[in-house]
Amino acid sequence: MSLLVVGLSHRSAPVSVLERASLAAEAQAKLLQDTLAAEPATEAAVLATCNRIELYADVDKFHAGVAELSTLLAQHSGVTLEELTPHLYVHYEDRAVHHLFSVACGLDSMVVGEGQILGQIKDALARGQELHTAGRLLNDLFQQALRVGKRAHSETGIDRAGQSLVTFGLQQLAAGADPALWARGKRALVIGAGSMSSLAAATLARTGVAEIVVANRTRSRAERLVEILQQGDDTAVRAHAIEMSAVGDELTRADVVVSCTGATGLVLTADALADALGTTVRPAPRAPAASGAAPAPADVDQHAAWVENGSAASPATAVRRATVPAQPTGPVRLAVLDLAMPRDVDGAAHRVEGVRLVDIESLAEASADAPMAADVDRVRTIVSDEVAAFGAAQRAAHVAPTVVALRTMAADVVAGEIARLDGRLPDLDEKQRAEITQTVRRVVDKLLHAPTVRVKQLASEPGGAGYADALRELFDLDPQTVAAVSRADLNDPNRGRS
Repeated sequence: MSLLVVGLSHRSAPVSVLERASLAAEAQAKLLQDTLAAEPATEAAVLATCNRIELYADVDKFHAGVAELSTLLAQHSGVTLEELTPHLYVHYEDRAVHHLFSVACGLDSMVVGEGQILGQIKDALARGQELHTAGRLLNDLFQQALRVGKRAHSETGIDRAGQSLVTFGLQQLAAGADPALWARGKRALVIGAGSMSSLAAATLARTGVAEIVVANRTRSRAERLVEILQQGDDTAVRAHAIEMSAVGDELTRADVVVSCTGATGLVLTADALADALGTTVRPAPRAPAASGAAPAPADVDQHAAWVENGSAASPATAVRRATVPAQPTGPVRLAVLDLAMPRDVDGAAHRVEGVRLVDIESLAEASADAPMAADVDRVRTIVSDEVAAFGAAQRAAHVAPTVVALRTMAADVVAGEIARLDGRLPDLDEKQRAEITQTVRRVVDKLLHAPTVRVKQLASEPGGAGYADALRELFDLDPQTVAAVSRADLNDPNRGRS
């Protein structure tokens, strides 16, 4: 069996595709269940964030696995396979491990070094464990990814290479000003009460806003977030909860809006923002067509693939060079940060006079050319070392059940020979019998020690997967016995717990 990941992210797909392909919690659960029902996969986990959707699986056939996982992603995302395929990436075995470890360290994040991804990886593992779709391989993989991510943050300054998505978004809203000075005295409206919205509210409180209003479809969750904000020792922010139906009225009083809900449709339309500010939505200009390309759509909010020198650029280039919404030329009356995927705020909001909109797409554009800190290279070294160590451990673990089965067979042989000795020499006293038994066991242990230690060492090296098969063949071990050892190890309740 081998590790395979098929997915798409902000590096491979435009935001318009990512938001259509986003998966709600129920869809993620169904995707995992259907993946296990598919023939090539025996384990599965899904990592779904605001800027990536990845399906991990333990498969026995590479090509069949890629085809099946791609098809399942298309079926559950609602994006056709033909449209999804150009944006998908595939990683296999060690490359798949390297990819997840890089993701865990924040190297593959929109804002390099952000630490929120660790919580999302932890959630993905918990979901796989709860649904019993994550077995030994994926439990080990995701647990190790969490440890690698924590190691990168504790041993390097990767946090200095980038900030959390929320912090980076607020910096973009501040447009070059000190975020603390920019936020001071402002009234903020936070829409949503999930993990990202809670982080946004806490960040706003620490940044220095005077008041935070929380709106959520479930009022009790909004009230709980307000309670947490007011209990903070490092802030003195005023906070209260409102119903979602009161958002329109609150927009007329807010200076900053942060939205991150799980809604499948728009939460804030351009017209709603215009009504709150008593202004209008400017008409959409026509986007110029590139030389040799078909005319671009009239609305620049519809992001087309970037065309360079008469040929389509890569999906990643399309993301980086996507049309950036024009920002207001006059005073900013309402700063809006949309962290949702799919988006909560109408992309046309940038055409509302007095509104500054920052969303996932504009964050990707702003961070695409950010300078890489020296610490990033150190993290890459950590990732490479950890990938090698993980591969060695997995290969060694692959041969372990065979070694256990061999020692079990040897113990059975010793027990059988001692029983025969009892029949031939019935007059042996207990002390004599115990001494003989111990002697035979020592002989067997000494004979098996060197080859079993050596086979574990050899199996941990690249290309060492065949040593388990050789051991089974040489000692004529029952495959069912080896499989039983593997199942017992897999069902150990203490395995994979940190």
